[in-house]
Amino acid sequence: MKKVLKILRKIIISSFLLYGYNLLVQPLNLMIPINVITVSSVAILGVPALLALVLILVYVY
Repeated sequence: MKKVLKILRKIIISSFLLYGYNLLVQPLNLMIPINVITVSSVAILGVPALLALVLILVYVY
């Protein structure tokens, strides 16, 4: 039960982290979509995954 709550906590925190990032960079139009892939990667890897997603976004567009 504790593991399930820990995983849910990570998923919720990563969703809020992506949402907060999207609010901050809205004027720059560098928004990362909030979907299963991005939330799970940020939940598993943390902030470095968010930075990697930003770098991929900047590099591709």
